[in-house]
Amino acid sequence: KILLILGFLSTLAVIALIAVAVTQNKPLPKNIKYGIVLDAGSSHTNLYVYEWPAEKENDTGVVQQVEVCKVEGPGISGYSHATEEAGPSLAQCLRQAEGVIPSKQHQETPVYLGATAGMRLLSLENKSAADKVLSSVEKTLRSAPFNFQGARIISGQEEGAYGWITINYLLGNFKQVLYQWQSGWTKLLHSLRSISETSGALDLGGASTQITFVPNEFSSESPENLLYFRLYGKDYLVYTHSFLCYGKDQALQQKLARDLQASTSNSSLSDPCFHQGYQRTINISDLFKNPCTSAKEKQFPFSQLSIQGEGDYQKCRRNILKLFNKTNCPYSSCSFNGIYLPPLQGDFGAFSAFYFVMNFLNLTSEQSPVALDKVASTIESFCARPWHEVKTAYRQIKEKYLSEYCFSGAYILSLLENGYEFTEKNWQRIHFLGKIGSSDAGWTLGYMLNLTNMIPAEEPAVPPLSHGSYVGLMVLCSLVLVSVLLFAWLLFHKPKCLQKGIV
Repeated sequence: KILLILGFLSTLAVIALIAVAVTQNKPLPKNIKYGIVLDAGSSHTNLYVYEWPAEKENDTGVVQQVEVCKVEGPGISGYSHATEEAGPSLAQCLRQAEGVIPSKQHQETPVYLGATAGMRLLSLENKSAADKVLSSVEKTLRSAPFNFQGARIISGQEEGAYGWITINYLLGNFKQVLYQWQSGWTKLLHSLRSISETSGALDLGGASTQITFVPNEFSSESPENLLYFRLYGKDYLVYTHSFLCYGKDQALQQKLARDLQASTSNSSLSDPCFHQGYQRTINISDLFKNPCTSAKEKQFPFSQLSIQGEGDYQKCRRNILKLFNKTNCPYSSCSFNGIYLPPLQGDFGAFSAFYFVMNFLNLTSEQSPVALDKVASTIESFCARPWHEVKTAYRQIKEKYLSEYCFSGAYILSLLENGYEFTEKNWQRIHFLGKIGSSDAGWTLGYMLNLTNMIPAEEPAVPPLSHGSYVGLMVLCSLVLVSVLLFAWLLFHKPKCLQKGIV
């Protein structure tokens, strides 16, 4: 009887342990947090919605993009003559975000707006107008049901740094352990691996471009281009520089202004960077209205300029090269315009307009990266196509964007090859990125991660086992203990039937 009672109690204990383990590890309702960042660029504004599990707020790789909305109309800097319309232009995308985020979480969801080079230029050109645009934007964001956290113009250095943080965060380069999918022994084994090197970031917008990476060796040259980060217990000394006026749109404006100055005061200009047969008319006042070109302004006997395309890639490249001053370098090495650039190191993720242009030209394959000479020949062939043929082949693309792909492709090659001095040898270390996982490559995620303090300086303390592994191990140990006790009892208190058998 005692044996039966003991066996019964042991069975109950095992069942109870298993029940506790199952109940404890039953999936809990998702506790999701949200954040919103608006990227107010020079040509347009994008709104991004991010989500992450609340209980994993300080882990790596748990934040993901769940929505993106492109705001209709120009970037907010385009409202300089109608500043009160800048804020209302964002309303439709804010309503879209309201539909994505549960209404009960609207008030706790932070919303940030970061304005980039378009507003940096407007602030230089007309600070009063820039302030009024930001005021209009702030008024609209405050009226939304979210937790407004600020609308400001970010510096070029910040833009470069946040882009670098974004791509390395999404690639898992700050810490190998991705806690949202690893657990138990797998997590422990991965934590023993060394942290991989980070990837550099190449960002190209309409009005500025940034290059950011961790140099192989520390140099005291040009300390204003160096930033220090401590992320997850590791130190990073990052080189970053932003070239205002060298985004693809402003670079084109600079080139046209330079070409016009070199012409014989003729109101007609042949341009090798546009397709043969393409024509465009621009106002002289528009060409010289911002700080990127205003210094080149002179009086012309005409108010409009007529541009005719030539479709000559080689001549286009020669014209573009005049934008990069390579003659004066006060440091051991430079990119252009006398700006210090340490030797290029590691892989680079190239995003934003770098990706959009190269993707249009079918030059973004990651399976077998395209060689530099093939990239150049592809862009040359595209530029050589007559405009009527290009226009017919790509009817779905707006004419303004389509007409500029030849220039943009040639400019990207010039910037990377001649400006930053990528060569045939390290060209294939450039990876053109649109998305990493479900998130767009860009500065916005890094911006939000920084402002919400979601990347700690020190690595979060984590137990060696997940809760599920811990409970399972306890059940196993309990079973072993019960078995040992039962075996010991049988050994020292033999039932009478067994004792009679021995006699």
